[in-house]
Amino acid sequence: MGNLSVFECSVIDLGKINFEEGNLTVVENSNFPFDVKRVFYLYDIAGGESRGAHAHKECHQFLLAASGSFEVSLDDGKYKRQVFLNRPNIGLHIPPGIWASEINFSSGAICLVLASHVYNEEDYFRNYEDFLNYRKDD
Repeated sequence: MGNLSVFECSVIDLGKINFEEGNLTVVENSNFPFDVKRVFYLYDIAGGESRGAHAHKECHQFLLAASGSFEVSLDDGKYKRQVFLNRPNIGLHIPPGIWASEINFSSGAICLVLASHVYNEEDYFRNYEDFLNYRKDD
């Protein structure tokens, strides 16, 4: 995994094409430092609520606020950082080995997630203490 830090979680602007009727953002694998294998989204989350609270061993994720807003709390076991997402053309790349939680959802927010791997429960750290122990080995 290497010594990844929260400062390696990068905000990526996907760009937008302006039309008189609205905007269009194109999502292609070339936008990310990984190939997208899975897409899912979180919605109908009550305002102010939180989701996530886990880390991955191998999976990269890219999160964006398709609608509304939320914050992403990042933790590498040493440093912590928060990123506010509120535009559908700007997202956050989270590499493996970073503990992430989506917090403070606005009412009606939609969190779109693009992932480098298909779902595999073995790839998750869901217990923070296990995550910290794993990071100590870096």
